[in-house]
Amino acid sequence: MKLSLRIPLAIAAVAALFAAAPADAQSRAPKLDRVLQNAHGGERQRVIVRFKPGSASRIEQRIASAGNRIFAKHASIGAMTAELRADQFAAFANDPDVESIGADADVAPFASAADTSISSSVLRNTLGESQYAKGTGIGVAIIDSGIAPLPAFYGRITAFYDVTSGVPVPTAAFDDYGHGTHVAGLIGADDGNYMGVAPGVTFVGLKVLNKVGKGSTSDVITAIEFAVANRERFNIRVINLSLGHPILAPAADDPLVQAVESATRAGVIVVVSAGNVGINPDTGLIGYAGVTSPGNSPSAITVGAVDTHNTVTHGDDDVPAYSSRGPTWYDGLVKPDVVAPGHSMNSVIDVNSYLFKQYPNLDVKVNSRWYMRLSGTSMATAVTTGVVAAMLESRAWATSAFGVNPGPLTANGAKAMLQYTALSIVRADGTSPDTLTEGTGEVNAEGSVRLAWLSVAMWANPAVRAAYPQYFVPASLVGDATLPWARRLIWGQHVVTGDGLSATSTAWATNILWGENITWGENILWGENIVWGENIVWGENIIWGENIVWGENIIWGESIVDANSKVLGLSDLGR
Repeated sequence: MKLSLRIPLAIAAVAALFAAAPADAQSRAPKLDRVLQNAHGGERQRVIVRFKPGSASRIEQRIASAGNRIFAKHASIGAMTAELRADQFAAFANDPDVESIGADADVAPFASAADTSISSSVLRNTLGESQYAKGTGIGVAIIDSGIAPLPAFYGRITAFYDVTSGVPVPTAAFDDYGHGTHVAGLIGADDGNYMGVAPGVTFVGLKVLNKVGKGSTSDVITAIEFAVANRERFNIRVINLSLGHPILAPAADDPLVQAVESATRAGVIVVVSAGNVGINPDTGLIGYAGVTSPGNSPSAITVGAVDTHNTVTHGDDDVPAYSSRGPTWYDGLVKPDVVAPGHSMNSVIDVNSYLFKQYPNLDVKVNSRWYMRLSGTSMATAVTTGVVAAMLESRAWATSAFGVNPGPLTANGAKAMLQYTALSIVRADGTSPDTLTEGTGEVNAEGSVRLAWLSVAMWANPAVRAAYPQYFVPASLVGDATLPWARRLIWGQHVVTGDGLSATSTAWATNILWGENITWGENILWGENIVWGENIVWGENIIWGENIVWGENIIWGESIVDANSKVLGLSDLGR
């Protein structure tokens, strides 16, 4: 049986998302997202209204005076979730205090069926992970369908809130759907049979998906805000978002993206799925521009999937067809940032959950305990979250060992370390996936954890490099092969070349913070100055290699896809 998870939108069929909005509608109400521009009639619909600072009371009063309800307020992004009639959209959009109006779109996870499953030992070994890296002392907020209180998480679910009503309600931990538990298991399960990537982390469960795996954008935003507000209370260092919805507006106007951006500004690292929209369902061919929201968040670590073929070696690894490719819709950002094992992933599951009961062919029994195999960028995101937790633990070790405190690892610093140490996929025929498919390459736990440690060591004592040169070799041993690091960074969509870039340059338009001081080999130094010798991507335009240019149109190889046409079928995100 094929597991197919769909993302229905609250307002219009997903198939129409990439159809061009009428020109008159766009010019009349440019602040509306793509779905709302095509809405009409007097039916009330749930929307998220973003407004300018200082205008909250007036906008709230205007919404109420028009006979509409307000369901939630989102202070971190200056927004509120409310209902409006479609025939009121244009008038509200023309209000000078309104920044944007977007659909309160349905969200869903990114998982599909798997025919086989890989063991936790293969997973940890293909990541090059040390037995000592466990993410101990790091709190992870899982915004998903919940977490079942299984033996694999014994004593490590420190808090649990049900947010499906729009308000965080403390309850006993549970997961009636099953996806969140599977994700949590990949991050940090440990029950004797199965060990996740970081089995020492603690969890905060924030349930936003119901018993059949559906939720709303507004509830996810509420959960993100709750995690940020309570980050010190629950020691939340990382948020895992293995869910999303189709991109409906530029990142600057996307409420879910803005919630992620707000979280990273507050110091929380957010890891998100690229989406399972790599295949055009109409043609069965691989397509581009399928990254989903909030994978289009500039500061998020956006993750695509890798099929390891159940081997430790990387020689047979590849990006499965379903994994979403970049660029991001509207903004043309190069995403995903990295890819990670996500295909045929075995993890823990609650036997009472919907997924376990609905798809018995995916259930696996080991030593009287049940597990489940799933594929998708949801799984890859969880793996990456586990690696980030191990990086944070490594940095804490170094801080203690050297008796210094260079400050917390920023979200962008963590992304840079993951990208720089990533292992580019090289297929048997010598070819590699393009950057829009793999980012800088496959997540490398050994390298990124080592680099996190060295970022403190070098800050404390630059002589470490001369004393321990072996630590500065930009390569990692995986299985019996020594693999070179990618040694390149991607930011946004503009190719930057040259030997240097000032950290105070206006090119850092998205407020990228480089708090670490580290020199690596001959081609990277960050702290007060940035120097590297490979490829960097960010900005507003891109020319990549010999075969892609985008802006208004996407040109790939010999095929031209107009930006207003339906590039990908988003009606089936489980393909």
